[in-house]
Amino acid sequence: MAEAAQGRVQSAIKNFINEIDRAKLRDYERKMHLCAADCCSDSAANVEDVHRCIEKCQAPTQRAQQYVQSELERFQETLSRCVLQCQDDVKDKVGPSTSEADIRKYRGEFETCAIACCDKNIEKLPNLMSKLKAAFDSGAL
Repeated sequence: MAEAAQGRVQSAIKNFINEIDRAKLRDYERKMHLCAADCCSDSAANVEDVHRCIEKCQAPTQRAQQYVQSELERFQETLSRCVLQCQDDVKDKVGPSTSEADIRKYRGEFETCAIACCDKNIEKLPNLMSKLKAAFDSGAL
């Protein structure tokens, strides 16, 4: 059951990454490569100037990718904190004399809680997508 929830999270993140790539990042990468190609077309430029030009072309794409990556890391951290809270809640109930039946019950409680964490965080992805697209559209990146 928890494996299915984990699979849903992975699938949702994969779809999220594909959508932001198609909607925003790919255009940044296209512009970066066209710009870098222009840098290389200057036959009078020396090597250092060409490299500086290429690095300048790469900067917007790198900033955009770093922003998306940092937001995905925050998403993962939030999910992890939620699951760790589930784990802590169950650990507080278990002692040295806890019966096997209670341990099974608590394991079920943990799994139910962890699945709820996964589902709750998956539901946050559309808002995160809107936030990212707004940041791209505003020119803040």
